[in-house]
Amino acid sequence: MAAAPTDAVVTRAIAQITASLIGDAPRPIVHSFFDEVTFTASHVVHDPVTRSAAIIDSVLDFDPASARTGHASADAMIAYVRAQGLSVEWLLETHAHADHLSAAPYLQQQLGGRIAIGRAITAVQQTFGTLFNEGSDFQRDGSQFDHLFDDGDSFTIGSLAAAVLHVPGHTPADLAYVIGDAVFTGDTIFMPDFGTARADFPGGDARQLFRSIRRLLSLPRGARLFLCHDYKAPERDTFAWETTIGAERDSNVHVHDGIEEDGFVAMRTARDATLDMPRLILPSIQVNMRAGHLPEPEANGTRYLKIPLDTV
Repeated sequence: MAAAPTDAVVTRAIAQITASLIGDAPRPIVHSFFDEVTFTASHVVHDPVTRSAAIIDSVLDFDPASARTGHASADAMIAYVRAQGLSVEWLLETHAHADHLSAAPYLQQQLGGRIAIGRAITAVQQTFGTLFNEGSDFQRDGSQFDHLFDDGDSFTIGSLAAAVLHVPGHTPADLAYVIGDAVFTGDTIFMPDFGTARADFPGGDARQLFRSIRRLLSLPRGARLFLCHDYKAPERDTFAWETTIGAERDSNVHVHDGIEEDGFVAMRTARDATLDMPRLILPSIQVNMRAGHLPEPEANGTRYLKIPLDTV
């Protein structure tokens, strides 16, 4: 099942990927960092011509027992960027993560760049602003971010062409970034042997997730996919976060070619009912809906995160 021919956004993304694959446009260089504590893959993608770069889905270290944050994961990315002589233009979030805190503001302080996410973050802010009983000082208009992307938007990283695909289902705000021939899918899809993302968070929808994934899988088979998480599938001993559109279409255990929408929805709904909430969902969402900024200090100079009881 491919995207409809009228999907002009996908058509443009296909042309961009094809140009990169055949050498008519630069092919981005991607270096990934994997945080085993949160099973998160973060990516630095850069233009080999201009050395302009973007950082995607960064991680702020957080110990829930002590409520202490740290920068070891982010500092490793900073060291790489500086060693390679890169200039960071964008700090991209695929969505408001529920399993780790974003390090985007810290990276921005150290390296520059604009923090960006999808415009539907406003729906996430509205839902979780209510859950955490945030007051009127918490804006629900996405203004904490430097830029909000819409489906079909295009931008550049140096001489690299980049396109934005809105791929909701896991959350309302998920985006995929297509940069040259590289596709950064966030939490929509995992390695072929592990399957797909859950769709039971507020605003999630398994049917919408299926359609978003099929939209992604209509891109050229040779496109490289860089994923946001890996949990090691059974009988696999190493973490992995890079695959291709072709590999996903051929063998993704949840959504390979031939899987029908109703069957996927039934499987995903049943599977999600067995899953625990992510360990860091409450601190993560509070921070990530603020573009990675921590809550403002209270009168005693200390910042606080809330834990609503008997709700999530």
